[in-house]
Parts: sequence; C-alpha cells; structure tokens
Amino acid sequence: KVTKVNRIDIGFRSERDSGFSSSGVADVPEESLMLTGDENIVNIDFSVFWVIKDAGNFLFKIQDPEGTVKAAAETAMREVIARSDIQPILTEGRSKIEIDTQEIIQNILDEYSSGIEITQVQTQKADPPDQVIDAFRDVQAARADMERSKNEAEAYANDVIPRARGEAQKILQAAEAYKKEVVAKAEGEASRFLAIFNEYKNAKKVTQERMYLETMEKVLADIDKVIIDKEAGSGVVPYLPLPELKKATN
Repeated sequence: KVTKVNRIDIGFRSERDSGFSSSGVADVPEESLMLTGDENIVNIDFSVFWVIKDAGNFLFKIQDPEGTVKAAAETAMREVIARSDIQPILTEGRSKIEIDTQEIIQNILDEYSSGIEITQVQTQKADPPDQVIDAFRDVQAARADMERSKNEAEAYANDVIPRARGEAQKILQAAEAYKKEVVAKAEGEASRFLAIFNEYKNAKKVTQERMYLETMEKVLADIDKVIIDKEAGSGVVPYLPLPELKKATN
C-alpha cells in the first residue's frame, strides 16, 4: 500500500507493539542510550515515519524493509548525537536533530535503492540516563539560577551605568562652567588692572587717591563709625553719630 504511512519506534516499544508495560511504553536501552559529542550519555527515544515511493524497488531491491529502515534510522541518529552536545539535545536542538537524522536516513535508503521515502523523524523523549537524571536536574536548576542571577546583574548594570555616566557628565559640565567663570573673572580683573595701570601712568596722584578712597569704602562699609572733629575747641569733643542718624532714617 503505497499510500500507507508506516511507523517504526526506536529506543522504546509502545503498547500497540508489545503490551508488556503497565504504562503503555517499554524502554529498550540498547537502542536508546547514545554517546554525545561532549562525552555524555543521553537516553533518546524517537519514531520514524515512512512511505513507499517506488513499489518496484521496494519489492525487489531490499529483503527486509522495516529492518532496513530501523537499522538506518538508528545509525543516523547515533551519528547526529555523536556530533552534538548534550545541552541542545535536551532543550532547543531537537528539531535540528530530527531534520539531520531524516536527511541521513534518506541518503542511506537511496543508496540501497530501497524505494522508501522518510516523511518524518519525531523524538519522543531525550533525557539523561535514569541513574543520573536527578543529579542532572539539579545541575539544570543550578544553571537556571545562574542565568537568573546573570540577568539580574545585567539589569542592575544597565540601571547603574547610565546613571553613573549621567552624574559624570553633570560633574564635567559643572567643572567646565566653573572654569569659564574663573577664566572670565580673571580676564576681567586683568583688564581692570591694566585700565587702572594706564590711568596711573597718566595721573599718579589722582589715581592713588581714587584707589585709596575705593579701598577705604570697601573696608569701612560694614563698620560703625564715629567722626570726631579735632579742630573743635572749648574742651568738648563734638562728634557726628552716624549710626544713630542711620537708625533714625530707617
């Protein structure tokens, strides 16, 4: 029947094949245990689906079609597993394993002119051996914790680093503004000094008096002052109570 889709299970036998398991599936370790590329052992069960594409070759070129498909499938899967690490086999790499295995099986069967077409390879399970599965799950949990901690650290870094850069930029801008302020003030003082110096060269006495008065104005600005007229006579010291006058005007 060229339209019938046939199925072969490798690594396990289902209830429809044997019926000797209360769970409906019996493991076949001599088929399912395979060595990975990183020297771990994986327990993998898979099914191969195939149809007859050339009835003549199917009838006359191979003696045991099912046995041939099974042997080719097991050989192909072992080849693919042998060049793969265990982590992708157990997680996201199954689809690639199925595709690669199907391609190798088909190449083998075509070399035999079997008249068989592989329509699908489907992994049923991929686990570490039963003896170490608990330890492996602990490793997986530890790896998950590591990834979570790594993500949290990256999130913290992504929060702290931009803020630190912002603070650094703020400090640089403040320093630049302070620099410009100091330079401008120094240039202003230098210009003022040069202007006074030029005036001093032209009129020394006037400039000296002006500088003296400006200096005294700054020094005495916040001091209470009493002015005494030393020319006054008759034994009485007259004075001008400037602070009192200031209070009275307020």
